Amino acid sequence: MTQFPLPLIGLCAYSGTGKTTLITQLIPILNERNLRLGVVKHAHHNFDIDHPGKDSYEFRQAGAEQVAVASNNRIAWIKELNGHMDEPVLSDALSILDTNDLDLVIVEGFKHESFPKIELHRASLGKPLMCTHDTNIIALATDTDITQTPVPQLLNLNQVSEIAEFIIAYVDKHNNKTPVHTA
Repeated sequence: MTQFPLPLIGLCAYSGTGKTTLITQLIPILNERNLRLGVVKHAHHNFDIDHPGKDSYEFRQAGAEQVAVASNNRIAWIKELNGHMDEPVLSDALSILDTNDLDLVIVEGFKHESFPKIELHRASLGKPLMCTHDTNIIALATDTDITQTPVPQLLNLNQVSEIAEFIIAYVDKHNNKTPVHTA
């Protein structure tokens, strides 16, 4: 992984653990602390962000390789890869972000890449811990009592505010500055 100009932290876990749910709960808390967030998600399948009947969808279906839709509220860019690219790497997704308008990027997925991550672990899923073999995991958020873990920080998966505080401290440490404004 090449150097990225902003703090970058991933949430990694097995499917069904609640990565997306946690991110949607973290975003408003981090926004309240004046952090401008970007989120990058890895998709393991074909996906659409527009739908039949929408102009952008029709343009893509007609053969346009790139479509941009812009309004005074948002800009969306769609680039068709048509299977001409290997599985994307994190740097591919990060390269399209405007880092001038962000303070932190949260990454969902890309668990096999080398960047700081928080592992989410639910004992009820019966899956092994990832932190035993991934040295990039800097914290473990779990819903069970774990007495020994190779990571320096253990978090309660059911306490979103605790996870948010860990992320805020991580951003502060990365920026080597005074703490982010508290609400």
